[in-house]
Amino acid sequence: MTDEISHLALPVVVPDPWKVGTLVEVRPLVDGVDIVAEGFPKEPAESPYVLLRPESPLVATAESHEVRLAEAACVEECCGALYVTIRRDGEHIVWYGWRDPGSVDIGLPEFRFDAKQYQAEIDRACADRSWEWTACTVARLLEQDLGRRVAWFERWDCQLLSVRSYPWERDRINLFFGRPRGMPTGGSWSQFMVTLLVSDADPAVQAGEIAERLLATDPREFGKSEERASQCGDRSAFS
Repeated sequence: MTDEISHLALPVVVPDPWKVGTLVEVRPLVDGVDIVAEGFPKEPAESPYVLLRPESPLVATAESHEVRLAEAACVEECCGALYVTIRRDGEHIVWYGWRDPGSVDIGLPEFRFDAKQYQAEIDRACADRSWEWTACTVARLLEQDLGRRVAWFERWDCQLLSVRSYPWERDRINLFFGRPRGMPTGGSWSQFMVTLLVSDADPAVQAGEIAERLLATDPREFGKSEERASQCGDRSAFS
């Protein structure tokens, strides 16, 4: 246990466009030190879509909970991940119980933060969208909009999985759908993707226009005439 108070920063790192396959990361800094680089070197940190979503898992309560800060580029099951346990202790936030399923010893100590500084940094990072490129903003706004369209997805017995724009494809967005709704673990299901080109126009306007076009048709057919739609996988083929 330590009484020393550390400082937390949550910078978002966007890779260069030529680094195909490299995703945007949240690289937590504790007293200026990249904690993922220290505890899980050479592996990517977690996505802002995970750590900086509206209900961020980094928010601390009196009840401790575990958060994944990084995952191996292959997958956790293959080469591990970096986990930390977070809890609130009065006016402090504590990070402890570091864990990598693929390693015996992480070698990271317990860290204690001032609760006000800690929460303020989470709020700042969640609100800061300066790192987004246009298509990334379109994807985020469209995902938020479609997430409220429950009746439409029920009609077609499908669900929205995600909407993303990748750093190496900054002129387009990818919509991922799954069906049937709920995608049962014991039965067959399908996943399909729609890729749409975007411009430098107002992201909110583009997101609204795409949503209206999508809601006017069958999602399985959307985009086939102008862009491309593809089948991403069918669990039945592997059952």
